[in-house]
Amino acid sequence: MKLSKETIQNLRQEYKSAELNEQDVIKNPIAQFEKWFTDAMSAQLYEPNVMTLATADKSGRPNARIVLLKGVDEEGFSFYTNYLSQKGKEIKKNPYACLVFFWAELERQVRIEGRIEKLDKETSEQYFHSRPTGSQIGAIASPQSQVIESRNNLELKVQELTQQYEGKPIPKPAHWGGYIVKPTSIEFWQGRPSRLHDRIKFTLVNGSWKIERLAP
Repeated sequence: MKLSKETIQNLRQEYKSAELNEQDVIKNPIAQFEKWFTDAMSAQLYEPNVMTLATADKSGRPNARIVLLKGVDEEGFSFYTNYLSQKGKEIKKNPYACLVFFWAELERQVRIEGRIEKLDKETSEQYFHSRPTGSQIGAIASPQSQVIESRNNLELKVQELTQQYEGKPIPKPAHWGGYIVKPTSIEFWQGRPSRLHDRIKFTLVNGSWKIERLAP
């Protein structure tokens, strides 16, 4: 079937599963996020910790990709990656980021903005060694975001490292570790009929969270 402009324009979904009101939202946005995240897990959604990470280079040109949430607490939202990747280079030069979660089956979205910092080495070490062996090897073998000659060369490197570390602890590479996004604003979006969606935004002001409703 040929994909026409009309085909795309006519894609619509009416949202009507729930609502979000100021009087019902938890006054702490981290607790509200944890509630929605728990709902997503209870609904057995596929990888509810999938999130879009948006960064920008020093010129302000944006870039986005999918990463996995690996921790959330009052400090912020954590994930792990290669510090020498494109995202790592952008974060070093412009340490601000936006995260977006979209749980389609629940008709919900969460958008988080904030400053991004590296997690301490001990936390990264602990998480690295909790990963499957193959993931640990992959973190060493892959020069993430760089041009490589072929997949075959990458697989040969993995085989070489697998043999090298067989029966031995695998050291965390210095270029791999965690980041935490410390939020300054968190917006909760609940789909509603006729595109009149509920949007409740928390903004950090002098150490306290200000709650406002946004127009859809």
